[in-house]
Amino acid sequence: MKKKLIIDVDTGVDDAMAIMVALANPDVEILGITCCHGNTPLENVLKNTLRVLKVCNRLDIPVYRGCSKPLLARKQHAGDYHGKDGLGDVPDPDAPGLDLLQKKKAVQAMIKLVKDNAGEVILVATAPLTNLAVAVQLDPSLPKKLKALYIMGGNTESRGNTTVCGEFNFVADPEAAYIVLDRYTCPTYMATWEFTCRNSLPWSFCDTWLAESTQKADFMKKISSLSRMKAQSADYKKEITAGTGFNSCDVYALAAAIDDTLITESEEVAVAVELEGTYTRGMMVVDYIQKLKKDHKAIIMKKVDLEKLKKMLTNALK
Repeated sequence: MKKKLIIDVDTGVDDAMAIMVALANPDVEILGITCCHGNTPLENVLKNTLRVLKVCNRLDIPVYRGCSKPLLARKQHAGDYHGKDGLGDVPDPDAPGLDLLQKKKAVQAMIKLVKDNAGEVILVATAPLTNLAVAVQLDPSLPKKLKALYIMGGNTESRGNTTVCGEFNFVADPEAAYIVLDRYTCPTYMATWEFTCRNSLPWSFCDTWLAESTQKADFMKKISSLSRMKAQSADYKKEITAGTGFNSCDVYALAAAIDDTLITESEEVAVAVELEGTYTRGMMVVDYIQKLKKDHKAIIMKKVDLEKLKKMLTNALK
C-alpha cells in the first residue's frame, strides 16, 4: 500500500527538492500540496509549486492556496535567500498559470483529505506552520485522524538562522508553531535546523548529483545556483556554527516520512515555542527536565543514513 502524503510547502529551492523526492518514489501517493507564505510571498509559492510539478510531468497533483500571512502578522520574515521569487530568480516564460490551482482553499482541503483518509495520511510540513495551526483550530479532531506529522523547523540549541535564537519556519509564525506543537498529538517527527546542518552532504556529492543530463537535473541546477553560491560563501560559513556542506533542509523531513529507517538516531522529548522574548521569540524550547508537564513528546531526529538520502536525491532527478 502506498504512503499517502499531504505536503505543506513555501516552495523555495529546498521545498522543490523535497517535492521532487516524493514524486520520484513509487511507494508514495501525494494527495495534495498545500501552499503557505514563507520563503517568498504566497503568489510566488503557488507559481513555484506548479513549476516543479510541470518539470516532473505531474500537474495532475492538486495544489491549494493557503495562508498568505502569519497568524498575528507582527512581522514577516520572507527573505531572498532562495532569490526574490524563491526559485533562484531564473526566468520561466512557460511557467504554468495559477488557473491550475484548486478552487478549495488549503486549510479546508487539508481537513477533508485527512477526514476522507483517516489514519492513513502523513502530513509533511516544510513551511511556516500557519496552515496547520488554522486547520486544527477549525477541526480540533484533525491530529487524531493523522497517521503522523513530519516537520522541518525549530531548533534544539538556540542556534538561529533568522534571528539570534530562532529557525526560519518557526520565527516566520511563532504562534502557529506553538499551536501545532501543543495540539498535534499524533506521532510528530522533527528535522530541526542544527540536525540538518550536522547531517549535511559533501559539496562533491552535489556536483555529481547536478551533473546528470536530464531535464530535472538541469532545472535543479538552475534554480539552486544562487542559494548554493550563498551557502558556500565564507561569510555564510561563519554564521553557521552547527556544520557546513550541502544542506537541503526540507528534504530530511520528507525523506524520513517516506522511509522511517532513514532515521538512525533520535530522541523523544516534549517541546514548545517561546513567544515573548526579545531575542528568543520563535525559539523551540526542548524540555529535557520535564518542566512543561506535557504528555505528548516529539521525536527529534539526530542522525540519518546519508547513503539512503543520497539515493533518494539521485532518483529524484532521473
